[in-house]
Amino acid sequence: MSGRHDERVTPVAVAIMAKAPRPGEVKTRLCPPLAPEDAAALYRCFLLDKIAQVRTVSGAAALIAYAPASARREFQALAPGLRLHPQRGEDLGARLLSLLSELLAEGHAAAVAVDSDTPTLPARLLQDAVDRLSRPGPDVVLGPTDDGGYYLIGVRAARRELFEGIAWSTPAVLRQTLERAGAAGLSAECLTPWFDVDTPGDLARLQTALAAADDGPAAHTARFLAASSLPPPGGVVHHGSHR
Repeated sequence: MSGRHDERVTPVAVAIMAKAPRPGEVKTRLCPPLAPEDAAALYRCFLLDKIAQVRTVSGAAALIAYAPASARREFQALAPGLRLHPQRGEDLGARLLSLLSELLAEGHAAAVAVDSDTPTLPARLLQDAVDRLSRPGPDVVLGPTDDGGYYLIGVRAARRELFEGIAWSTPAVLRQTLERAGAAGLSAECLTPWFDVDTPGDLARLQTALAAADDGPAAHTARFLAASSLPPPGGVVHHGSHR
């Protein structure tokens, strides 16, 4: 079966934006309460849960956009059989623009980039994004996060204005992106907001969400937290949720 035929069957590409789970390089804002090794182990669980999630999305071609370039073998072990694509660019905007441009140039009708910091994100929201982009509809789909950013962006065309000059890692990201889309004459739709896990306060929220869940979401993350020596959610000091 040719690659071009595969693209027609699965027209929307869905890429997980991922970093190698190395101590001192991921989830550093969770240290403390976590040690760097535990923060990296927790992020590895985030990745495993997100990989399992994207495999369930229908009508999509799943892949991992990874960094750094030297981490390819790590991701081959984490996600056997999943396509791997190195991230390219100096900042998040450049990396997103490069990734989405390349995927669209391959012939995909649309391309989605989803973060790896939302382990409890319902798979239905990813499916919703793919469905909206698989039929006539918005030019841009965004998944807002509670801190003013977004956990997902999906596009039919990679427009530079959506990614260049954005105040990344601030509460202005979603607002600026929507303003840029409007100014460019692009229609944009937002999915249900969700929370990402960057700070001790977010970690406490994650513990609470998993403790209250009955259907076993984020299985790898839930097992890790259940076995950890972290205090209960009330014992973690909330330092705010904005990047």
